[in-house]
Amino acid sequence: MSPTPEPPPPHVRAAFGARVEDPEPLEGAVAWRCGDIVLKPAANTAEAAWVAQTLDLLEPDEVRVSRPVRSTDGRWVVSGWSASRNIAGRAEPRHDDVVAMSLRLHSASRFLARPRFLQARQDIYALADRMAWGEEEYALPEEKGGRLYDVLTGSRREVQLGPQVVHGDLFGNVLFTDDAAPGIIDFNPYWRPAEWAAAVVVIDALAWGGADAAIVERWSHLSDWPQALLRALLFRLAVHALHPRSSTQTLTGLERASQMVLEVL
Repeated sequence: MSPTPEPPPPHVRAAFGARVEDPEPLEGAVAWRCGDIVLKPAANTAEAAWVAQTLDLLEPDEVRVSRPVRSTDGRWVVSGWSASRNIAGRAEPRHDDVVAMSLRLHSASRFLARPRFLQARQDIYALADRMAWGEEEYALPEEKGGRLYDVLTGSRREVQLGPQVVHGDLFGNVLFTDDAAPGIIDFNPYWRPAEWAAAVVVIDALAWGGADAAIVERWSHLSDWPQALLRALLFRLAVHALHPRSSTQTLTGLERASQMVLEVL
């Protein structure tokens, strides 16, 4: 079992003005709420600072944004921690609403320059992303998705989609409450087409969210949609095969999603 993550230390809470004595761990996330401030560890200082700067300025239509909080001396990251304002809501299986929000978000983010740290990333998500786009090769365990991945790569074709800064992990990370606009609490940056980011939401919804198969058709008006779906599926298959906690059992959802993608290729 993984050790229980430690809450933010007192000096970090004080630096961000979060003076609640007992931080409350947030369900499903390595983060703590201190009043109206949420603190979370920053694995990469440059990336965490970029996310904070981006969310501080980004103004997407009909999207609530959890605004970052600076420390008392103006920093975005203190001792490996970043902070943002808490926003109300919870994740709900409103998959089409998440896809629509993704398109609005990425309409706003298309002007952002490519962050330098993206090219240096070496985690399994970065490797899986490069593999899905044919930029890198790596032998994946067959039983954890590698066999299906190898079969599907034969259907990959060139696309005419332009890359931009996108959030590549919106499924389960969008908050809904009453009739308010959907909210985002972070930004997982990738340099890929907006259509791909929307396709990742659809693949995740099919694999793990109980989405109906018709969701694939409902967004088929997007450019190069079959190939965007394929690359999203390859990305998730590679992540699954590389992830230490995945298994043959957790592959079932992606196998289901692959059947629906194959129908439109």
